[in-house]
Order: sequence, then C-alpha cells, then structure tokens
Amino acid sequence: MKMKKRFTVTSALLYANGPLHIGHIAGAYLPADIYVRYLKGKGHDVAFICGSDEHGAAITLQAKKEGISPQGIVDKYHTINKKAFSDFGIDFSIYHRTSDKLHHETSQDFFRTLEKKDVFTKKTSEQFYDEENKQFLADRYITGECPKCNAAGAYGDQCEKCGCTLSPNELINPTSTLSGTAPIKKETSHWYLPMQNHEKWLKDWIESGYLEGENHHDPKTWKSQVLGQCKSWIEGGLKARAMTRDLDWGVKVPVKDADGKVLYVWLDAPIGYISATKQWANDSGENWEDYWENKDTELIHFIGKDNIVFHCIIFPIILKSHGGYILPSNVPANSFLNLEGEKLSTSRNWAIWLHEYLEDFKGQEDALRYALCATAPESKDTDFTWSDFQARNNNELVAIFGNFINRVVVLTNKYWEGIVPKCNTLDAYDKQVLDKLKAFPD
Repeated sequence: MKMKKRFTVTSALLYANGPLHIGHIAGAYLPADIYVRYLKGKGHDVAFICGSDEHGAAITLQAKKEGISPQGIVDKYHTINKKAFSDFGIDFSIYHRTSDKLHHETSQDFFRTLEKKDVFTKKTSEQFYDEENKQFLADRYITGECPKCNAAGAYGDQCEKCGCTLSPNELINPTSTLSGTAPIKKETSHWYLPMQNHEKWLKDWIESGYLEGENHHDPKTWKSQVLGQCKSWIEGGLKARAMTRDLDWGVKVPVKDADGKVLYVWLDAPIGYISATKQWANDSGENWEDYWENKDTELIHFIGKDNIVFHCIIFPIILKSHGGYILPSNVPANSFLNLEGEKLSTSRNWAIWLHEYLEDFKGQEDALRYALCATAPESKDTDFTWSDFQARNNNELVAIFGNFINRVVVLTNKYWEGIVPKCNTLDAYDKQVLDKLKAFPD
C-alpha cells in the first residue's frame, strides 16, 4: 500500500478587476484542477487554494473607470468569478480574497517579521509623480514604450506585448494614465527587497534542486520556460525591488513613517495563499501549518508564464527569509491562449467570458473543458477558435468517444442483457496491457 502524501496546490490569485475568461482557465486553473483530481483519486491529502487578488493599481484604475469604489469593484468581480469557477466544476478547497481582514493581518505580520530580521532596506529615490492629480504613479498608473520590444502602452510593471517585467524608470516616453500628461520625478521613501543578496542559494535551488544542502526537488520536472526565465533573471543580476507603494488601496505598511503606503501587490498577493489556507483550516478544523510548514508537504504553484519571476524568485525569497515555510517543489507555468489569432484582452473586451459561456451553453461545461485541454498552452502559446471548438465537439466527443460508448452500451445490452460481465480470468493480452500500465509513473 502506497503512503498517503500531503499537497498544497495553488492557482494564481485572479485579479478582481474583471470577469474570468478562457485564457485564465486554460493557463492556471484547469491544469491545476486536473492535477488535484488526480491526486485525490490516488488518495492523497490535498488543499486546493485560490482566491481573488484585490489590491494593486489595476483595481483602483478599474474602479475609477466604472465610477465606483475599489471595494465595490472587488466585491462585484469576486462574486462573478467565484460563481463561474463553481459552475464550471472547479472545486477549490477555498476561494478566498485579499481584502479580507485575516489576509491583512497575515500580510502585516509577515512584513513585521521581515522588517525585524533586516530583510528590507529602506531608501529614498525619485519616482514618477502626476502634478495634476497630486499622486505618485505606481505600476499601472504609468504607461510608455517598452524598452525590450518597443511596443506602445507598456505598463510600469510589465509589458503585455512581450511579457517582460519592467520598472517605471525603464519606460520610454512615460505618460500618466490618470491625466495623460508627462510625469515629473519626486522623492519618496520605500522598503526594498535586495534580491541580489539571494542569488547564490536561488541558483542552487532552481538549477540543482538543492536547498540548504539537502535535495529539495528534481529540476528535470520543471518546465523549460520556467527554468529559462529564472536562469535569465539570475544571470542578468538580480536587483533590489520596492516592496511598498504610494497608494491608498491595499494592505497598509505596519511600521512607523509609512503613512499613505501599502504593500506591493506582489508581496501581499502570494501571502494570500497562506491566509486562504488559514481561513480554510479555521472553517474545516484542519491545521494550516501542516500545509505550509511541514517538510513532508509538497507545494505546487500553477500560474501563467508572466508570473514566473514572482513565484520562483520573489516569493521564495520572502518565504525563506521569514523562516519556517516550505518552498515550492514545482511551478508549472503555462503559456498564453489566444482567441482567433489575437491576444486575449480584458481592456479591449476581446475574450470569451466564462460566466457568459456558461449562460449561453448550459450543460456544456465538459465540452469547453475538453477543447481547452486539447489546445492547452503547456509549452507555447496556442489559439482557440470557435470552428476548432465545434470540430472537436462534433468529430471527437460525439463521433469518436460518443460512438464508442454507444457501441459498448448496445453490445452489452444485446449479448449480456445490459449487465457488464465479470472478468474471471486474464488472458496473455490482458496481462501485457496491465504490465505496460504499471510502467507509467504514479
């Protein structure tokens, strides 16, 4: 009898600034759901953790666009997306939210611990500032030309065209998204994570699978694009990254001289996995520490390729620096799913929204699950088209699988009065098939 193992499986927290679309599903949620079903089928203990990422500039910008408060925005889309996941058949242990009190407390406790351990360095620097709106411009409050691919409209934290991670100072011809004017530079103080201090152990952990002299995981099981991105970041030289922002929406920085500052969304969001597990444990009578502090537990993060650096470099640094937490044994990152040859875009309304699909195609959840599995962007970007969806449904699900099942039912009814006969003996062919199946990994 094989030993029961414990797993903490996370899917990337979904930004609560819009509805869930099929690109999200194909990237970080359906693959995780399939894996969790497999683990549970093997009898393992699994905490399947997800929720809404409800902080950051993307939320406040959408709130301004819709003319409601940030809390109103996250309440709206958290409800829509939680129901869509459930109706689609993805059964999380918990679908939590980062605006919750427990999450704020957990994130602030994390920050205090890191601050006491001198993990951060506080420094003053010049940041972009909108004179018209009297506001510092963090992340998505500023756009410009991408320095890597020269695409217009790159954000201050990331270019959606090429997927590279940026800082506002790297943008060419930056513009405020609030006023449309060119920003000025103004001094402000922030807490920075000196990532360069962690290069050696990160390199050993990612490339060799060793952590503090012990074998932690097998790097051969990691996707090539995950290893490639991590190696590129480390070989290029990691730099200090600000872990706080000048915003009024988010988790307040819990130390002195931090008025008007909140935690960087990529500090507080991954901690959301932990606060969600705490809430699930409180609700179900489990011990949350077993899923985050026990070395016998495996931690797996399912994400999109644009979140690799945050889950493979920044969050592991945070966890290890804090102490007592396990690090991920794998981070399966998928590429992007396009729609009819074009990149899915919430801002351009170019998407198939899951909640609308479920309303228009009632009872057809599995047809979409199958199509997304068949075109899953596991190693490269793939394309979803309605014609391919129709062809797979008609030619594969109906004509092949449906016909196969129908034949089995008809023949069983014809020759065995509708009762599946017992298999009393195995012939040589049966044994050969079973031997081949045993060769596959568990």
